[in-house]
Amino acid sequence: MNKLPKKNIPSTKLNVSVLGLGTVKLGRDKGVKYPEAFTIPDDEAALALLQQTWDLGINLIDTAPAYGNSEQRLGELLPQLPHNWIICSKAGELFNSDTGESSFDFSADGLKRSIENSLKRLNRDQIEIVLIHSDGNDVPVIEQYKALETLNELKQQGLILATGMSTKTVEGGLLTLDQADIAMVTHNLAYQGEQAVLDAAAAKNKSVFIKKAFASGHLPANSTKDSVSASFEMIFANPAVASVVVGTINPMHLVDNVAKAIAALEKN
Repeated sequence: MNKLPKKNIPSTKLNVSVLGLGTVKLGRDKGVKYPEAFTIPDDEAALALLQQTWDLGINLIDTAPAYGNSEQRLGELLPQLPHNWIICSKAGELFNSDTGESSFDFSADGLKRSIENSLKRLNRDQIEIVLIHSDGNDVPVIEQYKALETLNELKQQGLILATGMSTKTVEGGLLTLDQADIAMVTHNLAYQGEQAVLDAAAAKNKSVFIKKAFASGHLPANSTKDSVSASFEMIFANPAVASVVVGTINPMHLVDNVAKAIAALEKN
C-alpha cells in the first residue's frame, strides 16, 4: 500500500500527513460523545498503536489538555518511539478528570500557563502546533481575549511553530485565517456548515485541519459506498485541507482509514 502523502503548512517548514491521529481515547473516557463505550488502552497497546501510526505514514498527533491525561501519556510513550512526530496540542480548555467537567481560560496568562504545562507533560521544549480550543464563542475569544495574538507571541519566542484555532463558527474560522496558520473545523457528510472557511483558506493559502470527519461515529449510512470513503472523497476535494484528524484506538480501523484516504486522494 502507498504511504500517506504529506502537505506543507504554508509559511512554516511543517509537512503534516494528510491523516492525523487524535488521542482523546488515550487519556479520557468521561464526557466523550462516541456512540460506543471504550477502554483506554494500556501502555503496551498504546505504544503498538503509535508505532503502527508511524508505519502507516502518519506523523501528526493531535492532543489537548482537555483530553484527560493524553499529553502526559504521550510525553512518556513517544520518547520510546524516537520518530519525527509533529504534535498538535491546544490551549484554552481545561478538563477536570474528577468531575468530568471542562472549564475555559483564554486570558494571556492562562494560555501561556497552559502551554508551559503542556510542554512539561509532553516532555518537550517546543510544540509544533498549538490551537485555541474554543468554547464556541469564537469571535470574543479572538477579538476580546486576543487569544491568537498570545499564541503568535509564543510562536515568535520559538515555543510554537504554527498557530491556529479549533473553531465552531464560520466567523471564527475566517478570523482565524486572518491571524494564524491553521483553522480546525468540523466537516463531514452530515454537516458542511463551515464550507466558507475551507474556501477562504484556499484563497488565502492557509491550512485547514478537519475534526469530526466521521461525526464522532454518528455518520449517516450511504447506500452507494461506505461512509468513510464518501467522507474522505468529499473532504479531500477541498485543496486547503492539510490533515484529517481521526480519533481511533482500533488498529484495524486505522489501517482501513489510511487505505480509504489514499484511495480518495487518488480520485480527487
